[in-house]
Amino acid sequence: MAKTERKPHEWLKIKLNTNENYRGLKKMIREKKLHTVCEEARCPNLHECWAVRKTATFMILGDICTRACRFCAVKTGMPTELDLQEPMRVAESVKQMGLQHVVVTSVARDDLKDGGAFIFAETIRAIRRLNPLTTIEVLPSDLGGVYENLKILMDARPDILNHNIETVRRLSDRVRAKAKYERSLEFLRRAKELQPDIPTKSGIMVGLGETKEEILEAMDDLRANYVDILTIGQYLAPTKEHLKVEKYYHPDEFAELKEIALSKGFKHCESGPLVRSSYHADEQVAQAKKTDQSCFC
Repeated sequence: MAKTERKPHEWLKIKLNTNENYRGLKKMIREKKLHTVCEEARCPNLHECWAVRKTATFMILGDICTRACRFCAVKTGMPTELDLQEPMRVAESVKQMGLQHVVVTSVARDDLKDGGAFIFAETIRAIRRLNPLTTIEVLPSDLGGVYENLKILMDARPDILNHNIETVRRLSDRVRAKAKYERSLEFLRRAKELQPDIPTKSGIMVGLGETKEEILEAMDDLRANYVDILTIGQYLAPTKEHLKVEKYYHPDEFAELKEIALSKGFKHCESGPLVRSSYHADEQVAQAKKTDQSCFC
């Protein structure tokens, strides 16, 4: 049996902070009956985002996912929740927090014909009505790979469309449930074709047994499908029942991957041990807007 690699402490320490911002944000989320991926996915940056940056990634469409990806801590099963008032509660929370940038993600809802696209679109529109100056990033599932579902979402015109391929091609079927590597690439390409001026973003986890060559291949695949922004972070197993960590990357390796990504044409790359899809997302908006659209002329 392969030995699980020991976690290095130097660059994976999580600083806990339960200051007034943290407590206030947590209280508001409970009062509004909202979910955040920060809590549900056990994000290591929760205390930094809530206590210091006062940001959160809202998770809509309930907290039960129809998929059971082997890296993810979100609970799985058959959802029963479809709350049509949720978009307005999210919008009110964004206003209460005074957010300049908001990230909205969701569980996968394969039980819904539209994959949840309508609620996503309504959430974007509700946020815009109450917060006209706030930029909006969405992080949906592949919405079943149905073009019409993606169109519903893109017609609402988020400022950034984020969809993660999660890992390299060879490991995709082992790491993800139902989602397919090629289908995710197609999803990202079609999003760009529908709205060429909206930046697209994707992310991968490292430490699952991939090679450096496979990471570079994934970068090339994303660029070939017009993805503008890339996030690269260390996979951390949420529990012993999830996939084990095969390797802990050194910060210098993340720095090198960032340089390579930028040389390949990504407009922005966040790469580091604790980087997640929404990490410092508020700082990426201006850079993303510099996207070159010449390939669609």
